[in-house]
Amino acid sequence: MIVQAALPLVAEYGAGVTTQQIANAAGIGEATIFRAFADKEAVLAACMAEAANPAGLLRELDSIDVEQPLAERLTEALDAMQAHMRRMGAVAGALMASGHRPERGPHRGEGPPSRDASMAVMRDALAELFRPDQDTLRLPVETVAEAFMFISMAAGRAGQHVGHAGLVDLFLHGAVAGGADT
Repeated sequence: MIVQAALPLVAEYGAGVTTQQIANAAGIGEATIFRAFADKEAVLAACMAEAANPAGLLRELDSIDVEQPLAERLTEALDAMQAHMRRMGAVAGALMASGHRPERGPHRGEGPPSRDASMAVMRDALAELFRPDQDTLRLPVETVAEAFMFISMAAGRAGQHVGHAGLVDLFLHGAVAGGADT
């Protein structure tokens, strides 16, 4: 509850957010924060961990209807992945912009799975979206899912010019007119 209340404040104020602001947003007393967290740094670390946590994204990917055409599935997946990256970027960017540098030490190791573990679970969730069409793919489902995942990470910049549906079309059908024999 504290972290959920703090996330939008951290995205807005970065490390400049006060524990009083967080307490007000959570509807609790400020002292309650320090019963749950050792200090403000621990709150900020928990906020970054929550923003990076892929659980919400995985729920969104799992909710995509695999009965719809592949292009529609992938456009929904790209929308969800971009929203996740925007949320994560808003928190990380605000913390960095406000001069926040996380402390190092054994008490700061809590949080979401490692980046590699997060990437693996996202790839696996995307693979499930490709699986109904695996017979039409030129590469194994996991390979195609991983390629799509990496393209989706770059889509925040490139996607603004072609749009998500256009990027999915480019991914599925290539950039060369006439197919692979051209």
